[in-house]
Formats: sequence, structure tokens, C-alpha cells
Amino acid sequence: MRRVLLTFTVAVSSSLAVLHAADDLVLARFGEYLDALRTQAGIPGLAAAIVGPGEVQWERAFGRQNVERAIDARFDTPFPLDALTQVFTASIILRCAEEGRVSLDARVGNYAADAPDPTATLRQLLTHTTGSADGLTFAYRPERLAGLAFAASACSGESASAAVSYRSMLARLLDQLSMHDSVPGPDVVQLATPPFPAVMMDRYRGALARLATPYAVDLQGRASPSRYVATTLTPAAGLISSVRDLEWFDLALKKGHVLRPDTIADAWTPPIGRQGQRLPHGLGWFVQSYAGEAVVWQFGLGENASSSLLVTLPRRGLTLILLANSDGLSKPFALPAGDLTASAFGRLFLGIFVR
Repeated sequence: MRRVLLTFTVAVSSSLAVLHAADDLVLARFGEYLDALRTQAGIPGLAAAIVGPGEVQWERAFGRQNVERAIDARFDTPFPLDALTQVFTASIILRCAEEGRVSLDARVGNYAADAPDPTATLRQLLTHTTGSADGLTFAYRPERLAGLAFAASACSGESASAAVSYRSMLARLLDQLSMHDSVPGPDVVQLATPPFPAVMMDRYRGALARLATPYAVDLQGRASPSRYVATTLTPAAGLISSVRDLEWFDLALKKGHVLRPDTIADAWTPPIGRQGQRLPHGLGWFVQSYAGEAVVWQFGLGENASSSLLVTLPRRGLTLILLANSDGLSKPFALPAGDLTASAFGRLFLGIFVR
């Protein structure tokens, strides 16, 4: 299947690169080819959007969020974000650093002696690096982000556990940005002691009732219902959201309502490795260059269940958002290595909008 996707994307990217029609025609073509890629990847339901510097420029939903009940995917359909959750974790930690409540160069053990990976700094966890400042190495391991919950707890000043404090801070960020389809963890309504006001808990229950059904897709492209991988909220996974809510987040980020511009610039600057090379992951986001232009992105993957992709072109102010109820957006491609061009979906977007 990957070979088919690679060949298909090279062909459509080449043809679209010479288009000189109006933007709406380009967007329509992009939607057609995106849907074709979805079909090739066996993704039952896909929600997509392209967000500009100040407004949503295009959004579409393809296929079904529930195949058995013939329920179409929608812009407000909630999907698990899986490791895309770390973009929100990074936003929380970076905001705490802006306020002077934590230091990115402090060791995790400073915030809790029993935290996992206590000798790693917050900066190293967010960039997926190890080693000293003059000899960093990169290895994409989202599970290492668990220690950031202790830093979030220290930032909040709450007496609750790290997990509870982190969930509360994430919930406040979602509420601040009016992300009303989003849920801070699939288990939030099952907790013995409801951590949030009744109106918020009712909203979470409503969103979870509309959660897209997860599917495993076999080699013949046949989809069967499965189970989502993330069962609770951690700094690395568990956030549930919709394309519509991610549009709100992206616009708020661009307008400086989440982080200061200088903080974003720092987050989107790649660290330097042992041989002086640019490493592929900044503070919460992958960062690379394509055709001489910066590309900032992150992905999520729930094995046999879900996938997500978020790609921003900072110079153009364009952001692509993709959410799916199978792993077809991410699993066929070697994205943990830090190269978006390994993705047929990533190359389609880059081939059309970076030219």
C-alpha cells in the first residue's frame, strides 16, 4: 500500500504544482486528492482543515465516523489525538516558563524526586534529546514526557497529584480557547471524584458520546471496529479533540493568545546535535526545512485505531489539520525519524502549498 501511496502522491503533486487557477480550485483539487489518499490508506473517516493566518480557509470531512451506523465524519467529530497531545503539553510547560514558574533547563527531579527520568531537563524531554548542550542526541520517545506532569504540578501550585494537576491545567487551557468538543482524557467522566464543575462534565460526556469509532484495517483494506489505545490522559497522549477545536487552537497560537511570539520562535528552533547537525524536534513540535522553508509539525498514532497530523508553514501562516479513525495517517510512514516527506499526506500538502 505504501508503494501505491508514494507513486500516487508524486504524480498528483507534480500535476498540481503547475496549477495557476484560483485558490478555491487549488483547495478543491487538494480535497479530491486527499480523499483519494484516504481511500488508498483504508481510512474509514477523515476530518481535515487548512487554517490561514487569521481564518479557516478550507475544511472538509470524508467517509464515516461510524461505518456500521452510516454516520458521516464531521468537523466537530471528536477523535483521539494520541501523541499530538504533546503539542498541548508543550504549550502548558512553555507558558509556565514564560511566567517564571518553571525553568526549561531544570531537571525533572527538581520538581519531584520520584519522577521518571529525573536527571533529564524539561527542555530535553520536550525535544526528545539526551546528553549535554554540546552533545545532544535525538530519539523519539513520547513516553519520556511523563515527567512533565510533575513540572506542571509545580507550576500550578496545587496540592493534588501530578496527574490531577496536569489534567486540570489542560482542561483550563481547553476552556480558555473555547474548545468545547475536546476532552482531557477518555476516562475523565469515570473518575471516582469528579474533578470539574457539572457543566464541564456534561460537556465531556456529550463529546465522548460523539467520539469516532476506531477501526483496524487489514491488508485488503477491510475495516473492523477496534479499541482506542490511550485509556487515560498523560503528557504524551489521551487528549480528545476535533478539527474544529484544533482550528481554534491554531488561530489562538498564531494570534499570541497561547504563547508569546518569542517563545514560539524558540520552540520552533531545532536543537543542534553532536556533529553540529540540526536535530528534527523542537520544543513540542518536529521542525524541518522543505524547499528552503521551515515546516513545523506533529503526529499521533494509536495502533489499529487512530491517527492525526498537524503541519504548519510559519512563513505562509498555513496549517493543515488531519484526524482519522484508523492508523492510516501515520503507521505506513517512518514519521518518528522526523521527516514529514516520508508521509504521502505530508508530501501532498507540501507539494501544493510550498512552491
